[in-house]
Amino acid sequence: MYIKLAFKNVKKSFKDYAIYFFTLMIGISIFYMFNSMDSQTIMLELSDTKHNMIETMSGVLGIISIFVAFVLAFLIIYASKFLMKRRKKEFGIYMLLGMKKTKISKIILTETFLVGIISLIVGLGAGILLSQIMSVFVANMFEANMTKFAFTFSKTALVKTIFYFSIIYLVVMFFNVISVSRCKLIDLIYFHKKTETIKLKNMWLCMLIFFIAVVMLGYAYYQVTANKGANIDSQGKLLVMIVLGCIATFFIFFSLSGMLLKIVMSIQKLYYKKVNSFVMKQLSSKINTTVFSMTIICLMLFVTICIFSSAIVLKDSMNKKVQELAPVDISISKILDIEEENYKNTLDTKIIDESKYTIEETLERNHINIKEKFKDIVSFNIYITKEVNFENLLGNTKEEVLKQNPFIESLLKEQQTLIKISDYNKFAKICGRETYTLKENEYIILSNIEYLSEITNKALKTNPKLKIQENEYTPKYMDCKQGNLDLDASNQTGQVIILPDEAINENMRCNNRFYANYNANGKEEKLTIENEITKLEPDLKNFYLFTRQYLADENIGFGAMVVFLGLYLGLVFLISSGAILALKELSESSDNKERYHILRKIGTDEKTINKALFKQIGFFFLFPLILAIIHSIPGIRVATYMIETFGKGNLLNSILMTTGFIILIYGGYFLISYYSSKRMIKEK
Repeated sequence: MYIKLAFKNVKKSFKDYAIYFFTLMIGISIFYMFNSMDSQTIMLELSDTKHNMIETMSGVLGIISIFVAFVLAFLIIYASKFLMKRRKKEFGIYMLLGMKKTKISKIILTETFLVGIISLIVGLGAGILLSQIMSVFVANMFEANMTKFAFTFSKTALVKTIFYFSIIYLVVMFFNVISVSRCKLIDLIYFHKKTETIKLKNMWLCMLIFFIAVVMLGYAYYQVTANKGANIDSQGKLLVMIVLGCIATFFIFFSLSGMLLKIVMSIQKLYYKKVNSFVMKQLSSKINTTVFSMTIICLMLFVTICIFSSAIVLKDSMNKKVQELAPVDISISKILDIEEENYKNTLDTKIIDESKYTIEETLERNHINIKEKFKDIVSFNIYITKEVNFENLLGNTKEEVLKQNPFIESLLKEQQTLIKISDYNKFAKICGRETYTLKENEYIILSNIEYLSEITNKALKTNPKLKIQENEYTPKYMDCKQGNLDLDASNQTGQVIILPDEAINENMRCNNRFYANYNANGKEEKLTIENEITKLEPDLKNFYLFTRQYLADENIGFGAMVVFLGLYLGLVFLISSGAILALKELSESSDNKERYHILRKIGTDEKTINKALFKQIGFFFLFPLILAIIHSIPGIRVATYMIETFGKGNLLNSILMTTGFIILIYGGYFLISYYSSKRMIKEK
């Protein structure tokens, strides 16, 4: 009998609370889908670099999945709490009929088990199907060949999903049984007749708390955005600003719950218009009882917006950076003429011996025919000297720059790369870049790091002089020119200074460079040459090889990994936020049937009631979203400052895509909440 009753209850719950079961199934499918990444990519034809990136991503996804499991556990327990609250009268009737609490607990356990089994089966089925679509998405992100595409199934993801959700359901069962065991019969029977009292907080206290919250937020926003985040010079300080933001968010919702109703009540024309008084009291009551929940939802939405926007911008930035960083197929670098006296204790003799040969000589010694394998060959030396470091470039602006950007102090003694004008022009020609001319006392600075360029540009306006071997050189241009020499973008802490040929002393410490394109027609021929060259690297010391394909694979792989992690966390947070609000609304609407019935008795038409319900739910969904959007403005700015290190991405596109996700998922939960609530309060 109890099992039959449990089946009937589950069927009834599916009808009234389909959104709860839908959220469970979506959570399970997403969990499986992202954790099956390793099996989805086995059949893809990927380079070693991309395979390594996917292995790393799978490991990170596994760690993040633990956190995601906690988030989903909170969501399920929270949702289950509302369902139990909704059924208190039903449990009271069971007890009146003579059923013991132990029997009711058995029914609850059976129901929870059934819900878990149904959710797991349907969720896993959806996850397995969606993971096949994910395979196509993965292939597109990693620019892989789909010729070996086949239906895949991940046993690891299946076991992990069942394990995590089994634990979650066991916890839910425990909480549900405890909830029933603590209930009293009189509370269960008359629960639906209890009216929630709205405690009107002190208006002046709420206004003071609101003012303090705004000041705290303003201070935190300023600290993380001023001078492009230069004020945040340590992780500890950043953590303090995050904590301030969280506390201020809680204060805003706490004060809003006390201010909102009184502010609207003071505007009598607005308050007494139609059923606005009813709407405002309902809304104030909800905010008053969900201050902590609203804070958590707001912060989750904030993180979601920042994650979505930043991940998409970063991927866009890195993909665009490939062509800029790798204008040729291959770049090789090695230090020449390592002095035995300085390095004999730290380097083996083979490295010292090999430093006597240029890159071209090294390749020929290893049986690589340069003329046969390469075209558009350019080879030259670049130099460094203690006379020229980043501090020299700043000139008289050093103190001002350090005050505004304290984080660059570690770069001041960084020796700058020097190159002859003739050598740079040879390199520029094969890369399709602008060539330059210099007078005997001029120099030009190349930079591809935006924040360094901005700092250096301010210094160049003061006409700083460089002194090299008793000769002084002045800048030809009052700003940096865009450019770099490294395919690996390793020159992140320095800039390239182009000098007249006569300014370079051949006795300076130098680094030999070799740039070329492959002498091949198709992708396969190029790959053959690349594999032949890369095989030399492990055996050769002091030989640093970078290729356009490696950089492209690395950038594509890293960008894809960031997007996947962002999507995983963002979707879970967005679904959790929408589901919690929706379940709260459904529970409230069910409890407030009598109140809407009274509205009808006093002559309120159905259209006005529906409009009131729409406003009430709309404001409830909007409040945390609006504050999250306000938080995300400085949040995205901070993320953009960090991403600028890799290059500029299209922020507008990322914001539009993020908006689309929010409208689709968060807006979808709002509409489902409205139409489900509308059905619940409808007069039968």
